[in-house]
Amino acid sequence: MNLHQIVSGAISAINPPTQLSIQTSTGYLIGPDGKRTPTYNDAVTVPGDVQALDAGEVQHLDALNIQGRRMAFYINGNIDGLIRVNSQGGDLITIVGGNNQQLAGTIWLVAVVLEYWDSWCKVAAVLQDQMDP
Repeated sequence: MNLHQIVSGAISAINPPTQLSIQTSTGYLIGPDGKRTPTYNDAVTVPGDVQALDAGEVQHLDALNIQGRRMAFYINGNIDGLIRVNSQGGDLITIVGGNNQQLAGTIWLVAVVLEYWDSWCKVAAVLQDQMDP
């Protein structure tokens, strides 16, 4: 049962969905100089919800020494944070538009999966670039 889908109508009335472009990591290529270049699947656009992290989540990220501008993303579907042991994760989220026009075009790296359910997830992501004002 997708509980997030059930409540999304009520959430959307207060906080309309934001269009997010998701690129899931496929690993990396190693160049002739030995430098690793990350590779990604083609982007898929999905509706999502962008919110501030709560105090407990901020403390959790601080304990993991994850710094920078951080936000929470609720996404229908599942994406991954960094899983070094399996060489997985590091998915990217680009805010396309919707309720967060001031963040449109920004790219976020998924750092930690905060909630992982069968049909949705909540992730903490770190800003990777900032568009010029």
